[in-house]
Amino acid sequence: MLKEKYGLTDEGARNVRIGAAWTAAANLIVFGGVAALFMLMQQLVDHLATGAPLPGLLPYAVALAAFAVALYIAEYYAYFYQYGVIYNESGRQRIGLAERLRKLPQSFFGRRDLADLTETIMGDVKTIEHAYSHVLPELYGAYITLGVAAVGLLAFDWRLAIASLWSAPVALALLFASRRFLAPVMRATRMKNLQVSDDIQEALECVREVRATNQEERYLDGIRADIDAAERQTVRSELATGVCVNGAQIVLRLGLATTVVAGAAFVLEGTCDFMTLFGFLLVVSRIYAPFDQCLMLVAELFAAKTASARMRSFYDEPLATGGEKYEPAGHDVVFEQVAFSYTDGEQVLSDVSFTAREGEVTALVGPSGSGKSTCSRLAARFWDATGGRVTVGGVDVSTVDPEVLLRDFAVVFQDVLLFDDTVMGNIRLGRRDATDEEVLAAARAANCDEFVNRMPQGYQTTIGENGSRLSGGERQRISIARALLKDAPIVLLDEATASLDVENETQVQTALSRLLANKTVIVIAHRMRTIENADKVVVLKDGRVAEQGAPADLMAAGGEFARMVRLQRESANWAL
Repeated sequence: MLKEKYGLTDEGARNVRIGAAWTAAANLIVFGGVAALFMLMQQLVDHLATGAPLPGLLPYAVALAAFAVALYIAEYYAYFYQYGVIYNESGRQRIGLAERLRKLPQSFFGRRDLADLTETIMGDVKTIEHAYSHVLPELYGAYITLGVAAVGLLAFDWRLAIASLWSAPVALALLFASRRFLAPVMRATRMKNLQVSDDIQEALECVREVRATNQEERYLDGIRADIDAAERQTVRSELATGVCVNGAQIVLRLGLATTVVAGAAFVLEGTCDFMTLFGFLLVVSRIYAPFDQCLMLVAELFAAKTASARMRSFYDEPLATGGEKYEPAGHDVVFEQVAFSYTDGEQVLSDVSFTAREGEVTALVGPSGSGKSTCSRLAARFWDATGGRVTVGGVDVSTVDPEVLLRDFAVVFQDVLLFDDTVMGNIRLGRRDATDEEVLAAARAANCDEFVNRMPQGYQTTIGENGSRLSGGERQRISIARALLKDAPIVLLDEATASLDVENETQVQTALSRLLANKTVIVIAHRMRTIENADKVVVLKDGRVAEQGAPADLMAAGGEFARMVRLQRESANWAL
């Protein structure tokens, strides 16, 4: 139940149970102290009423010392399992989510918003962490304490027991019944806060464009409106929660009033003595203390269940699974009547068939939206085809574990992703076990020496977030060095030189010629002049293969490829 409701691991659920047990033990030990106090008061009353001798102080001193030691031990372990051991659970949850994300197909990330994913991994895990460290052990410990106390009080005086204990289950029932009302309010609050997170992320990513178009005020007005909406929704959520929680606390405290009223009535009619009533009041005050604290935090328990549902949605997603055994007969990449559509039903590819042979360069060309990038992603199994099949060396890629398959792929895209690490560290991502000499050899082959030697610490220089301290050409060459170091037999190339100046383009093209030698190369081409020496061109249009063949043959045929080349040549002659 704990694992299902709150996304806990086996160890986390076990620690919650142990923490609840120690919390209950601490509460019951306090009852032991209350019992000792009651016995002392009873003997004092007897002394005053009948002249009975006063009890010796030694037994009570020994009992007090034993009580203090036992309470210290119980409180120590209750705290340890609530806040010490159990905090490690949030680390396990985040690692578990990261591992799950690592195995999900890339199509999942196309469907989910980045801010939503970040909020789940960081915010939702934090919400759940607070619930199972502050609420769950206290709540379940209070349940155990109430059960044990109820048995003892019912055996002592069932009438006063009912008058004392009725309010706790009623208060909890009312609060948990309000969950149906609070859940949609909490979901709405989360969505408003998520919108603010989206706004902030977008503002950071698009700050240059916003300033360049003089849209600062208009853009900030939109963010302010979303922040105000989130604030109003948060106030509504807090108000609704406060009404429910305070209502339950009022009901809980009524138990003390009914104990006093019923006890006084029983004392007046002579069916109960004052010391019995006094003992009940002592016990009831201790029963209500942990429940009072739990009721204040139980709203977080509801929020944790909502957060847990979002976490479980990650685990409900189908994984991109496959076999670890992968023994292709060569590295020809073959598309056989491949179809692909997104989850919303949009058809991207239909009946696409072509072969990218080992040792050759196969160029994919076509207008925007024709399916070029989709083909390259299907080849590397970033996505799975919805019809037909893609094979590498005769092996259907959908039957191979993606991480195993990607060992044979090197990817160089136009949008390079670099980390806030050193130049050496970024290149070494191509092969983590590479020696420094192998990394430097790949860097020299990619013509990185020319700009790295100008850096303060050379290859040990940190390049900033996503290579912010580098130019576009320098970032691209690091990406190529990474691919060279990997030395994979299949290379996916997404027009790596499209946005470079003439000097950088020459440097990158020289590096690429070293990378592509004797490999199966699939190039996504936007500029026709970059594929003049390709072995094969596949022209895509509206998600279908319009034509394919050698560049010279397609030019001679005068079809779609020839038309695209002609249009680009005409645009090259355009001038101001």
